[in-house]
Amino acid sequence: MPDVTLTTLQGLKQKGEKIVMLTCYDATFAKTACDAGVEMLLIGDSLGMVLQGQDSTLPVTVADMAYHTASVKRGNRGAMIVADLPFMANATTEQTLNNSALLMQAGAHMIKLEGTAWLAESIRLLADRGIPVCAHMGLTPQAVNLFGGYKVQGREEAQAQQMLEDAKSLEAAGAAMLLLECVPSELAARITRAVQIPVIGIGAGSDTDGQVLVLHDMLGLSLSGRVPKFVKNFMREHGDIPAAIAGYVKAVKAVEFPAAEHGFSA
Repeated sequence: MPDVTLTTLQGLKQKGEKIVMLTCYDATFAKTACDAGVEMLLIGDSLGMVLQGQDSTLPVTVADMAYHTASVKRGNRGAMIVADLPFMANATTEQTLNNSALLMQAGAHMIKLEGTAWLAESIRLLADRGIPVCAHMGLTPQAVNLFGGYKVQGREEAQAQQMLEDAKSLEAAGAAMLLLECVPSELAARITRAVQIPVIGIGAGSDTDGQVLVLHDMLGLSLSGRVPKFVKNFMREHGDIPAAIAGYVKAVKAVEFPAAEHGFSA
């Protein structure tokens, strides 16, 4: 697979070809995902839950993220590597710049930040210094205590309109990509049409420019036994890990996943 760049992603959006992203935390799975055609590898702070056994993403540190980013880099074969800034790692301008630099030096090509319009200043600072940013909106797991749980965001019209305006403002600030988690499918489609940058969805319907799932979820692995509505177990259908990941890629590209039952209504 040729190296995936921002130009690659923009071209896929313009052509209407879906972008495939998958979380990844080590070298072996990085190579396996690349061999299957995954275009973006996300080192998510979800590692706190699926690798460390935490009950949320909040305990994950920048050191944890840097370690796993470096591990993924060693197995990568051309995918774009995106790394999360974990909880409170961007509380100040100095922290945002220093921690983003650490993750880029570990091997990331893009940094993902959770939040809304208040991220604009950080995005400008990072973009001005050559660091692409993915803005994560909707259900942002680092704010789970504020939301009162893992709940769909944007069902009320006022909140939906605010999310749409926030997406435009973050694009104007220099965001290279948006990620929408657990928002009504219709709202995700509106946001995708309203911005020029690629939009990746998880629990956001099929009209976004691409999809992401947590690796362990799509392989049918769960510590809690709870399976989110937006997840499909590709291992059950395909039998082994490489085939399951390849099946996920094919299903996203063919717009067969997510299906209607994997999305949310307003």
